[in-house]
Amino acid sequence: MELTLIQQIAIWALPVLAAITLHEAAHAYAARHFGDPTAYLQGRMTLNPLKHIDPVGTVLVPLLCLLLPGSLLFGWARPVPVNFAALRDPCRNGRWVAAAGPLSNLVMAVGWMLLLRFALMLDGHYFQVPLQLMAQAGVLINVALMVLNLLPIPPLDGGRILLLSLPPRHAMWLARIEPYGIIVLVLLLATGLLGGIMHPLLELVYGMLSWLA
Repeated sequence: MELTLIQQIAIWALPVLAAITLHEAAHAYAARHFGDPTAYLQGRMTLNPLKHIDPVGTVLVPLLCLLLPGSLLFGWARPVPVNFAALRDPCRNGRWVAAAGPLSNLVMAVGWMLLLRFALMLDGHYFQVPLQLMAQAGVLINVALMVLNLLPIPPLDGGRILLLSLPPRHAMWLARIEPYGIIVLVLLLATGLLGGIMHPLLELVYGMLSWLA
């Protein structure tokens, strides 16, 4: 089914905004729960997507991905500020704060998958196809965000979890990569290596979600 750009935006807008907003809000809620109020005081512990949108990473880059056939959907939001030193247990609590975002995407992916099953039951209903396409987009974006963010590359959540799990000497070495993490990701994306790394993981998670739903 060929969709116009406007139709694609209409289908993808809600799933993308929800995935990014809840991902960042989950970090903020977890940080406050474990003792760091930084994100809360800066107004980031909210479900208002305007507080989390990055004009380039949330709007421009995903839009370009939609325009390029076969492109891996890619993007980012404004990172939630976390003062790990303020957490009650910086290492253990910090890992939970970092994991909160991908976990929220997993929960949303399951929800969208259940909605997809419901859409498939609306046989012949005029709302079936739009709901089905939106649910498929919701599953795709949330699984992609979860898998991408769990890659062990700082400043991604997986990199943060690894950083807080390593002995101090090794953690200091890994922390030096963090300022260049986005550059590494863009290079992996441009060379196609990122897709090669993610596609097997995406298929594994899709299979598990289909079985659960």
